[in-house]
Amino acid sequence: MPYWEIFTPENAFTPEDKEQLSEAITSIYVNIVDVPKFYVVVLFKDMPADTMYVGGKANDNFVRIRLDHIARHGGTAEERAAFMSVIEEKLAPFVRDRGYDWEVHIDETPVDLWRTQGLVPPPPFSDMEKLWAKENRPVPYEFSAS
Repeated sequence: MPYWEIFTPENAFTPEDKEQLSEAITSIYVNIVDVPKFYVVVLFKDMPADTMYVGGKANDNFVRIRLDHIARHGGTAEERAAFMSVIEEKLAPFVRDRGYDWEVHIDETPVDLWRTQGLVPPPPFSDMEKLWAKENRPVPYEFSAS
């Protein structure tokens, strides 16, 4: 599951902006990473003035984006760099092009520390994961650790 937390200055994005950015983010994971759409979660956190500090100084023009990847990890250094470029491209109209300062980072959580609706997610690219993608929801199944 990719989980994004986007910390923004208060009122930086309209509800329409948030929906469009969330759809752009979701498209990365559905079209490039090949995960079910419902795996993608985006949380926007509007930060009131004087609550974001960079270098010890208030910065009300700063967007901080924290990603947590669980369903898929890593790749080669080149693949990771290409993925970061795609992220920057999707963010650009909402962040760079609007004159915000920004920072992005990705953490990778071990897949065995993840459950959704109490279920162990199926193995990547498996028939069950394809069913989850088709249904756009977790579908109960018998999990086998072997």
